[in-house]
Amino acid sequence: MFGPGRPLFVLFGSSIVQVSFINEGWGAILAHTYARKADIILRGYSGWNSRRALEVLNKVFPQDGVVQPSLVIVYFGGNDSIVPHPSGFGPHVPLPEYVENMRKIAMHLKGLSEKTRVMFLSTPPVNEEQIHEVLGITGRTNEGSRVYSEALLKLSKELGIKCVDIWTAIQQRDDWMTTCFTDGIHLSSEGNKLVAKEILKAIEEADWEPSLCSTSLPIEFGDDSIYDHVTQDGKTVNVSDLEFPPTAKLGST
Repeated sequence: MFGPGRPLFVLFGSSIVQVSFINEGWGAILAHTYARKADIILRGYSGWNSRRALEVLNKVFPQDGVVQPSLVIVYFGGNDSIVPHPSGFGPHVPLPEYVENMRKIAMHLKGLSEKTRVMFLSTPPVNEEQIHEVLGITGRTNEGSRVYSEALLKLSKELGIKCVDIWTAIQQRDDWMTTCFTDGIHLSSEGNKLVAKEILKAIEEADWEPSLCSTSLPIEFGDDSIYDHVTQDGKTVNVSDLEFPPTAKLGST
């Protein structure tokens, strides 16, 4: 650990999480939004389902950890929802088991500390035609995504956990099938921006105490200093929370 301590936000999930720092990813957007306010930690495992997540849950989130996260954002479901393969192999997890797996994950995370909050992301929609053209795979359907998304939303309501309805949010755009994915499954820049917006909105609306909204958290070492930059008119300016990219040059009017 590096001091002083900041709130820790852990992103835990499959490939949507693992690649959340590329293509202007939603993870990168969170890291930028919470710069000098919270540390965004990535625990993404491409191709995983909720079964594999349960297998490592205690290793990724040990209950006796000295420092526990303030927020864990969890996404599993897309791989679980894949049509079962006749061989019995593959990532498919039956819906009832998926729901119970996510329940176990939620209860474990909520038990880490009194201050640990949990947020689920529902299964996003998919562009089946694009999947076939780009990836050449079958078994991933938008209907399957809907079923697993709705099941997670229902569980989240039961447990009192925030859940971002990604399946619905993405499809609010008329052009979602052509703009929100790189391969029919994984998010493009536009898809990532949409997901980040929904996550930040959910954090802002949550009635958590203390609030984890970026505007509510202090800036680390944000005090004024004699070493602050000096503008053209001779005034010092604290750039701790300067918007990037800057909308105006320092000292301009």
